[in-house]
Amino acid sequence: MAIAEVSVIPIGTGSTSLSSYVADMQRVLETVEGVTYELTSMGTIIEGPLGRILAAVEALHESPFTGGAQRVSTSVKIDDRRDKSSTSKGKLESVERKLLGN
Repeated sequence: MAIAEVSVIPIGTGSTSLSSYVADMQRVLETVEGVTYELTSMGTIIEGPLGRILAAVEALHESPFTGGAQRVSTSVKIDDRRDKSSTSKGKLESVERKLLGN
């Protein structure tokens, strides 16, 4: 399973507020099968098979255009570990254990 961090920035919206676009993108993610996701203050974490993540990223990228944006900038960071199963939560827990000296 892969983990991706995605940030989609609508440009040319006529406003500095983007929360309505973010809400629309979260609704789009609800329709993508085979992935789990978590909204953060600066982007969205998506977990699942790589092909499904890429489908989710494409849907997210297209969403602001549907909402009237004239330009969209999307950044994607992917962690695709194949030697063992990995999750975003598991990665955080590993760091927390090391902070505790374990």
